[in-house]
Amino acid sequence: MASAEPYPSPPPSPVPSRVDPILRNVLRYTVSAKEYKTLHDYLITRSPPAVRKHAPPPARVSSIARASDEHNAAAIRASLRVFIASQTGLQIWDQLTARIFGRGKPPKKKSRTSVFQSPNLRLSLSLSLILLLHRVLFRFLTRLRGNLATKDADPFRRRNPRIARALTSRLAPAAGASLAGFALGVYPADQLRLTIAIYFATRAAEYSYNLLEKEGWFRNKPAWWGSWMMMPLATGQLLHAFVFDRDCFPKAYGDFILSYTPNYLQRRPAAYPPSLPWPEPHTIVDSLATMSRLNWPPFISPMLFPNNPSPLPSALSSISPITSPAHPSIPHLSCALLHPSNPSCSKTFLTYVLTAFPPLAKFFTLVFTVFSLPRYRAYLSSPFKEVNMLAKRVLRMTLFITMAIGTSWGSICFFANAFPRHFLPTQRWFLGGFLGGLWGFLERKGGRSNFLYSVRMSIDSTWKVGKKRGWWSGIKGGDLGVFVMGLMVINMIYEKDARAVQGSMVRKGLGFLRGEGFVDQTIGTSEEEKDM
Repeated sequence: MASAEPYPSPPPSPVPSRVDPILRNVLRYTVSAKEYKTLHDYLITRSPPAVRKHAPPPARVSSIARASDEHNAAAIRASLRVFIASQTGLQIWDQLTARIFGRGKPPKKKSRTSVFQSPNLRLSLSLSLILLLHRVLFRFLTRLRGNLATKDADPFRRRNPRIARALTSRLAPAAGASLAGFALGVYPADQLRLTIAIYFATRAAEYSYNLLEKEGWFRNKPAWWGSWMMMPLATGQLLHAFVFDRDCFPKAYGDFILSYTPNYLQRRPAAYPPSLPWPEPHTIVDSLATMSRLNWPPFISPMLFPNNPSPLPSALSSISPITSPAHPSIPHLSCALLHPSNPSCSKTFLTYVLTAFPPLAKFFTLVFTVFSLPRYRAYLSSPFKEVNMLAKRVLRMTLFITMAIGTSWGSICFFANAFPRHFLPTQRWFLGGFLGGLWGFLERKGGRSNFLYSVRMSIDSTWKVGKKRGWWSGIKGGDLGVFVMGLMVINMIYEKDARAVQGSMVRKGLGFLRGEGFVDQTIGTSEEEKDM
């Protein structure tokens, strides 16, 4: 009888089935093993038998989709999803805006452009590339920093001390990964790209201030110090641009101001003959700009001087329907245009406040109520407290906007009575907007986002006015440089002290951009996506 072998050979392993490389890559870069398992447990197991029969089990997918570098595969998956989600969202938005805002208007003829020249496609491609490159660069620089800190890298550190210090710095991965922002150049240079650049620049300035404040730089600041102090400068510039450079002024901002100026801009009376001309609100504003250039001429009433052949300068003939029947005791032409039936400037201002306050209160009540819907649980737990806070916020914002708009318009009358005609004839518009912005003090505790929005609008307007008047010409691709620098500063501040980056969603977005998961590092609660 033959003795058994002391070390028997193992049984032959089954020949692994060959996997199609296209299928392997599709699975690897579209869904992770965890996501497929969740999909299999909650969807495929409840599908018809034919679907369950052909669907591979999670273990099979895990072995097929396993990648040598899961981080890069996850980065590609995230960028593909951002591309698809943004492209779908932009298409839906275009359809909605065309249906909502295009009612009663003739359809616009769409210019034929190639698919690769589509702005929506290029924007989606730009966003997905920024995410992909940012994750790859951050991962690479983080690993490089760790490798350069080992003993094996001593010769390199001795030969290149400055480069080694830069690459081993704590902020090196955050700064280097921000270079991915140059992928925004895939999108054509237009207003959206400029808006994005200004937004990131102002956010970087805001977070820098937060970091300095946390480090004690403003420990002894006075009680009135705050972001509201930017509002007077912003509103002063915006009012000046609104009067003299309306093509450099944000249209939505101007429409909002005009729609809530019931007393100072005279509308066509209901009984006025439709065949006779009446100046539009923009024509009235243009006439005020002309008065500024003419050094604010006095009002010559046709009632007192009926034989005067030219009671108005020739450049202001369009406002004759408003000024001709104006009260004869009004001394200034600007006052005759803004409040022709009331000779008292102070009564006109008070009437404006009482007239504009109710509709503005309704508007902000609707806006703040919509924005408070995500906090419905707080309203259910303590309704009286939350409703009281909402009412205070509405009243503060309404009073702030009402007084800001009213003061800006009322300052025209004030300066006409207080200043000589030739004293600061055009610059007084900036002073009037500055005085209106001082009412931001009322909203100093909770209005930072509104103040920064006005600052961004002012920066955008200032840049356009400067280009229009030849103060500067700009640099090709300069908006990309501003965007990259803003992103770099935000990344570095987030790396140094994440609490300085205000807003939980912003911190989660930065974590997602780095590939660390959709998580807020400041509270330690992880809301990571399964594999984004």
